Amino acid sequence: MAVERQRVRSRDVGVRAVLSMNITSYLRHATTVMGILSVVLAALSFIAVIVERSSIALWSIRRRRSERRYLPTISRALDGDDSARERLAACPTGDRLLIAELMILPLIHDRDPDRISRTQAIVRSMSLVDDADRYLQSRLWWRRALALRALGLTQIRERTASIVAALDDANPDVRGAALDALSDLKDPASLQAVAVRLNDVSLHRGRITAALAALGTQCEPFLLDLASVDPVHRSNYARALAVCGTARARSDLTLWTRDTRAEVRAAAFESLAHVGLDDRSATLAIESLESGDPAVRTMAARALHGWTGNPDAASHLARHLGDTWIVAVSAGRSLQSMGAAGLVELEKAAARSDLAGLLARQMLWEEKAQC
Repeated sequence: MAVERQRVRSRDVGVRAVLSMNITSYLRHATTVMGILSVVLAALSFIAVIVERSSIALWSIRRRRSERRYLPTISRALDGDDSARERLAACPTGDRLLIAELMILPLIHDRDPDRISRTQAIVRSMSLVDDADRYLQSRLWWRRALALRALGLTQIRERTASIVAALDDANPDVRGAALDALSDLKDPASLQAVAVRLNDVSLHRGRITAALAALGTQCEPFLLDLASVDPVHRSNYARALAVCGTARARSDLTLWTRDTRAEVRAAAFESLAHVGLDDRSATLAIESLESGDPAVRTMAARALHGWTGNPDAASHLARHLGDTWIVAVSAGRSLQSMGAAGLVELEKAAARSDLAGLLARQMLWEEKAQC
């Protein structure tokens, strides 16, 4: 029995030794393979970097050569040289996008109507509008956005419908590019499409406002009509009148300052600050300084900026120098604009040791610094 036990033990020890050797060999083999893979991956990464840098360098060289070749021709074409325009129209297909970029990008900062008109004529002669149409149908969002910006900057108004349709694009950058294009286009045909999008939360609020501002006062009648038929969104229409409203909107805005919703009252006073007050609206603004809503008090204070028709306006504003900070600053700015009456109230408040006194002293210092 002892001999059999000894043999079993010896067999177990041998099996464990073989397993240990196999595991060690496997680990060594795996380590070698991983080392080789690491070297291969590092080499591929290095090659990829070299290829990328080389591609960028070659692209830059080609671009500089093309710029040296075409910029003088573009300059002559924009100056009215017909032969230069014909040369651009006959350029190789591969150079058309670069030429378009060299002509159109400067329009971002140079909005001279004559330059825009000449650029538009060259773009048409080169059939670049057709290229833009193809880009608008691309599955790549950046191509669609590029086409929209080009059409807007060159003011191709016969594509207004396509630009408006892009406001429903699935990509937010494309929708933003469409709004930018409409701002550059300034086509009255887009007015209603832009105005009704004020309630579209998927669109950038500032860009919609910029598009309306670009269209100017011609937006005012339609916005007033929308506010009457769609009172639920009246605050949006009232706020939009702050960039395109005129004295014509004053009576409606004055009426809206009595709306039961604080956001509508605040938006109405915001627009009244733009279109200007009359005696009735100024009285309502002074009364609204006592509103329980800080936004309403703020906009009422801003609406009184420069108003000198009511001698009590300055004293009412002075009471709010210790209000919520945004209300206090708005009151201080309006007091600054009221001439002698406002300065008197600021000087009285400057003697205080609290935050209202500090703000009043700051307003007085700014006033003296401007003199």
